[in-house]
Amino acid sequence: MKTQIDNHVISNSPYHHLAEQKLNMSHNTSAKPNHYRSAEFLLSVNNWSQLPQDDAIEVAFAGRSNAGKSSAINTISDIKSLCRTSKTPGRTQMINYFSIDPERHLVDLPGYGYAKVPIKVKQHWQVLLERYLIERSSLRGVMMIMDVRRPLTEYDCLMLQWCQKADMSAHILLTKADKFKRGAAQNILLKVRRTLNTEYPGTSVQLFSALHKTGVDEAREVLDNWFALESKQAE
Repeated sequence: MKTQIDNHVISNSPYHHLAEQKLNMSHNTSAKPNHYRSAEFLLSVNNWSQLPQDDAIEVAFAGRSNAGKSSAINTISDIKSLCRTSKTPGRTQMINYFSIDPERHLVDLPGYGYAKVPIKVKQHWQVLLERYLIERSSLRGVMMIMDVRRPLTEYDCLMLQWCQKADMSAHILLTKADKFKRGAAQNILLKVRRTLNTEYPGTSVQLFSALHKTGVDEAREVLDNWFALESKQAE
C-alpha cells in the first residue's frame, strides 16, 4: 500500500495531475531491463514533517539548477514527462517523490545555486537538504547532476561534503556530454575523477547525455545496486 498523502501537499505540487493517472511511456531501446518505467508521481513536500515514513528505500537526485536533472530522470526512467523540464532555472522548489514500487522511491531534490531564488528560500532549502542527507535513514545514495561544462561548483562540493559527513554513496552524472566531442568529454571526465579521488574518495562519476542517451545503462546499474533490484530479480 502506498504512503498516505496529504491533500494540501498534493494540491500545491506541480505534479499533482500525475498522481492519479498512468504516464505514457516512450519506446525503450536499451537491451537491459529498465525497472524505472513503472515510476509515477507520489507526492511533493516542502518541509521535514511532510516527508513520508522513513521505511522505503530512497535514492535522491540532486544538482545545480539548469544542470539537466529533470531531463536525466526522464531519460533514465524512459518516461518523457515524469519530471517537468524548464528553460527557467530554479523552478523545482519542492522535494518531489516518485514511486518505483511501494518499497522504492526516487526523490527529486530542489535545484540549488540559482541567484534569483530569495535568500530566505535558499536558507530554508540548505537546512532541509543537509538534514535530509544526514538524517534520512532510508536514503541509500545520491545521484549528483553536474553540467559537464561546469562541474564541481561551490554548491556541488557542499553537497558532496554533506554526503561524506553522512557516509552516503554518491555517483555523479556529467550531463550534456553531447556538447563536446568524445575526446574532450573524456578529458573532463578524467580530470573530475582525479579530483574526486583526492578530495571525495569513493565518489564515482560518468558521462551522460539525455539527448544521445549516453550513459543511461551505466546510470541504471548504479540505481539498481542502491535499490537492491538485482537481488529482488533473483528471488
